[in-house]
Amino acid sequence: MLNNDLQRHADLHRALGFKFRTQYALLRLFVSYAEKLDDEFIIGAHVVEWAAQAPSPAQRRNRLLTVRRFALALRAEDPRHEVPPDNVFGHPERRRRKPYIYTPNEIARILTAAAKLGPAASIKSSTYETLFGLLAATGMRISEALALRLGDVTADGLLVRTTKFQKSRLLPLHSTTQVAIDKYLEIRAGVAVANDHLFLSASFEPLPYNTAAAVFRRLARALGIRGGPGEGGARVHDLRHTFAVRSLEGCPSDRRAIARHLVALSTYLGHARVIDTYWYLEATPILLKDVAAAGEMLLGGTQA
Repeated sequence: MLNNDLQRHADLHRALGFKFRTQYALLRLFVSYAEKLDDEFIIGAHVVEWAAQAPSPAQRRNRLLTVRRFALALRAEDPRHEVPPDNVFGHPERRRRKPYIYTPNEIARILTAAAKLGPAASIKSSTYETLFGLLAATGMRISEALALRLGDVTADGLLVRTTKFQKSRLLPLHSTTQVAIDKYLEIRAGVAVANDHLFLSASFEPLPYNTAAAVFRRLARALGIRGGPGEGGARVHDLRHTFAVRSLEGCPSDRRAIARHLVALSTYLGHARVIDTYWYLEATPILLKDVAAAGEMLLGGTQA
């Protein structure tokens, strides 16, 4: 019964335009747990038991709140569903999660490790090496990269179709990135499959987000870039943060140049507003040095 309720709940959210990807994955895990206990309705105590199995406080709270929203929706139809309290695991301080800014060496090591993924005769190693390299070189959202079709690779760059802000854009590529994509396309052409997704799973289906993110975490942990389960740390999404920061580091230290650069960067990243791009910027030694130099010039009576 709960499985049917989950499908209706997911269908409703997707019909409203939500991807409902991460939430659905969590709710599937909870429903499986509840059905093993023969629960026909959501039991508050069982929600807490299941959520408590997560390895970190943040993940426990996320599990609890995800199922709680599900329970609220079902209880509106049937009062036999119980809604767990939202403060079982406390109320964490709301703050921006500090992004991890990769060094060029770390990115190179991740790509090298991805290129060694087995089995040797499969497309897996090429898929992940190209995917992670593309994210690092363009700052694309991983969801955008995974949605790419073969026809989206053009001579002028990548056609990123309707995404987070219902915008499509053409993404010009550096020549080295284009060479890497072309090399991958040659390998991809040798795979006889009906679908035209650019990136494929080991079973030749469109590569799911959860699978790609899990592979990235495994590689990052093996390389010592990320902590163990529950410890958090470097994420695949941080490649986007890194691209934004490194891009700004390479900009001339001139106010007008920086202003133009931020507008171009915002467009390239697919943001609806320039202010959204600020979220991706993080202080690095190079940027702090530039800020200090600009401050000294300003105090000295010269405009940076």
